[in-house]
Amino acid sequence: MTERFADRHIGTDSVEQLHMLQTVGYGTIDELMDAAVPSGIRVAAAAAEQSGIPAAVSEREALAELRALAGRNRVRRSMIGLGYHGTITPAVIQRNVLENPSWYTAYTPYQPEISQGRLEALLNFQTMVSELTGLDTANSSMLDEGTAVVEAMLLARRASGAASRVFLVDADALPQTIALLEGRAEAVGIEIRVLDLAGAEAASLPEAFGIFVQYPGASGRIWDPSAVFAAVKAGGGVAIGAADLLAMTLLTPPGELGADVAVGTSQRFGVPMGFGGPHAGFMAVRKGLERQLPGRLVGVSQDADGHPAYRLSLQTREQHIRREKATSNICTAQVLLAVMASMYAVYHGPGGLTRIATEVRRRAIQLGSMVIAAGGELGGEDFFDTLEVVAPGRAAALVAEAGERGYLLRLVDADRVGITVDETTTDADLVAVAGVFGWNEPDAPEPIRGAGLGTRSSTFLEHPVFNTHHSETGMMRYLKWLADKDYALDRGMIPLGSCTMKLNAATEMAAVTWPEFAELHPFAPRDDVEGSLALVRQLEDWLAEVTGYDTVSLQPNAGSQGELAGLLAIRGYHLANGDAQRTVCLIPASAHGTNAASAVLAGMRVVVVATGVDGDVDLADLRAKIAANADALAALMVTYPSTHGVYEHEIREVADAVHAAGGQVYVDGANLNALLGYARFGDFGGDVSHLNLHKTFCIPHGGGGPGVGPVAAKAHLAPFLPGHPMAQSSEHAGGVSHDGAPVSAAPYGSPSILPISWSYVRMMGLEGLTQATGAAVLAANYVAARLREHFPVLYAGEGGLVAHECILDLRPLKEATGITVDDVAKRLIDHGFHAPTMSFPVAGTLMVEPTESEDLPELDRFIDAMIAIKAEADAVAAGEWPAGDNPLVNAPHTAESAIAGEWTHPYSRELAVYPAPGQVRAKYWPPVRRIDQAYGDRNLVCACPPIEAFA
Repeated sequence: MTERFADRHIGTDSVEQLHMLQTVGYGTIDELMDAAVPSGIRVAAAAAEQSGIPAAVSEREALAELRALAGRNRVRRSMIGLGYHGTITPAVIQRNVLENPSWYTAYTPYQPEISQGRLEALLNFQTMVSELTGLDTANSSMLDEGTAVVEAMLLARRASGAASRVFLVDADALPQTIALLEGRAEAVGIEIRVLDLAGAEAASLPEAFGIFVQYPGASGRIWDPSAVFAAVKAGGGVAIGAADLLAMTLLTPPGELGADVAVGTSQRFGVPMGFGGPHAGFMAVRKGLERQLPGRLVGVSQDADGHPAYRLSLQTREQHIRREKATSNICTAQVLLAVMASMYAVYHGPGGLTRIATEVRRRAIQLGSMVIAAGGELGGEDFFDTLEVVAPGRAAALVAEAGERGYLLRLVDADRVGITVDETTTDADLVAVAGVFGWNEPDAPEPIRGAGLGTRSSTFLEHPVFNTHHSETGMMRYLKWLADKDYALDRGMIPLGSCTMKLNAATEMAAVTWPEFAELHPFAPRDDVEGSLALVRQLEDWLAEVTGYDTVSLQPNAGSQGELAGLLAIRGYHLANGDAQRTVCLIPASAHGTNAASAVLAGMRVVVVATGVDGDVDLADLRAKIAANADALAALMVTYPSTHGVYEHEIREVADAVHAAGGQVYVDGANLNALLGYARFGDFGGDVSHLNLHKTFCIPHGGGGPGVGPVAAKAHLAPFLPGHPMAQSSEHAGGVSHDGAPVSAAPYGSPSILPISWSYVRMMGLEGLTQATGAAVLAANYVAARLREHFPVLYAGEGGLVAHECILDLRPLKEATGITVDDVAKRLIDHGFHAPTMSFPVAGTLMVEPTESEDLPELDRFIDAMIAIKAEADAVAAGEWPAGDNPLVNAPHTAESAIAGEWTHPYSRELAVYPAPGQVRAKYWPPVRRIDQAYGDRNLVCACPPIEAFA
């Protein structure tokens, strides 16, 4: 008999679940869920039986179906360009990063003591970007190039001294970037003006708060933008350049041409095109703008012993903390892809990168020479890897002929063809493509000049890390050394409330690197991508089915982007109805912080709704806020189950009140894993929701990214969901078209990782998905039941039940013993655990979400650790250990701290490092002691420190 995948995914078996149910006080999971989930929102049994989710298949059968879908794709050699390039992923990086659970199952480095490996890799990324762009500080990645440009525009508006609302954009920018800019600018009152800046007189430019130049341009053109940069800066504006990192090894970098900000993508540094993503975008800024940077910034601080240690810098800027005062709604990154790109630079080093770039330029020049020798004409002389061939009236025919030969060129217009070479391009490819334009000679002609604007004179990547690990042995060991410093899901449970870290099954991950998915250009012809389009449509249909909505867009490449897309859809709907005054968004005080930031970026004004002592939305305050803003009400954003981990019984009443006032209901889908199979957002009043595929549907967090945040909506909002000017298909789930402005650079966001969620749903089926929900809710209630006598559970629903997570209140512990939530979190490291979510949504608490993937022994190990920590805190209160010198305030304990010098603490070495029985054989050793966060913010260092710092 074929084993059910659900039995592999769900960590507890029927015997363990029976024990857990007895502890919680129920006989079956059905009884538990009947008590926990309000009956008024439950999916009827008959409706569940008629579900459109196909019956589960085995792992082998799912892979066979994926192979069939992959077989419907055709991988031709892409020479389309437009920011997406063929690249060679070094096998040592593919195997040891992309396919290694030590990297892809790690969580965001909020506990830096156990994240030193990926933090070092991200610091390498920041150093790489900063030095290649010629600017002072780079962040640790953006979602993609297009959204990085948008964020740079918003940064320019904040930092500019100009009164203008105009943003100048070069006409030679990537078309998808221009579309993104225009869509995002409209909601926040920015006027985009697209001009041919290369042909403009600097003195005649209109007043603007910022200017953006693609360098090299989409056409391949290279020109010196320093004069137009200087002109806009003279008026108080901010200069932004989108840089090609590989080209920057040869060309004068934007920072040396006067740019204040550089943005772009690191995709061609070893990250497959993947039909559009995920890839790590980047942003770098000149000195003075570093505190304006969106996203995440890794910096160097020191630990309790004064040793260098890495952590996220300027943490008070995290957008979910700043809420409606946030400058960006981005609260994540593309860590896994940034790690790959940084390791590509480490592996090749500055010399290797320069050799690759030189070879790319040589081949571009050679191709141009062949075209000219065959009687063709080029659109420009100065280029790096992209050239335009002028062929009046023949462009479409030439592109078609190249396609028949297996090459995808870019149809610019009826008279011009774009061709981009990359590191995968061979001399044979050049001969074949040149043959399309009439070249038929055996030898290459005399080369044309090509690639002007001088040669880079400044050095880059001189730090030892980029000049050491160039053998495969050295690279493999470096990656292993970094991974061993980290705590990821392959070591143990990561019980983070609100950001579930559950099993990322190997079978789900298998197809990510298949060339039929990985090597597709996002703008390849429809005939080449039918398999991927079918996979996208099936996943859209399944997600619509399980959420109760009519249609789904998979374009948003993070949960925050899904929020923004949903709110922009609501905005578009009101505008289409003539309700331009509807701009107020009601948001409960307990909501995810990005909700408020997303609302502001969608042009809305946030009004906060109180939450009651039980954690539910305060209905009286909600009604008062609706009445006070009735004519202006655009939407309510509400998370369900609530951010407090409770199933609110009044959710239908809440939705009805908003609808009665003419507003729309946005249900934040972050906690869908507590509802799947039992209730659907669209059935109890939701108009639109975003979902976190990196949570409920098993896409790995990758150390803080990638993510996918699809947006699901009712039919009336479908026309306003994100479209894309270069999408291969306009039809989505429900057979409808999405015609709103894009929110991501690629039409389908991050499609190369969608096979993960497709596989999960296909192998679980609705029955398995429902069982996973029940197992997750049981696990959370089991933890709450066993720990309630030691730590108060802050919020609970009827019968004392929680949903998928429970909040442990540590404020009484601090009051009684002086031990803080930080002390508990760091002591959990000594026990071999990643801490739960700290101080969110309530300061001084831990939010625990054990997920359905953990088995009973691991749950009990965590519970026992928390009980032991409580006993240690009580010992401090009893005077057994001093308040300033005990196992909790000194945690975590490194191996060095336990063996170096004389032991002077009032507790034993053994208790310090082996607080739990059985740890001796399976000890995780943190590489650093507790990190001084304030020191790192006072002394901001965000690039690789000199090697002497580690002496």
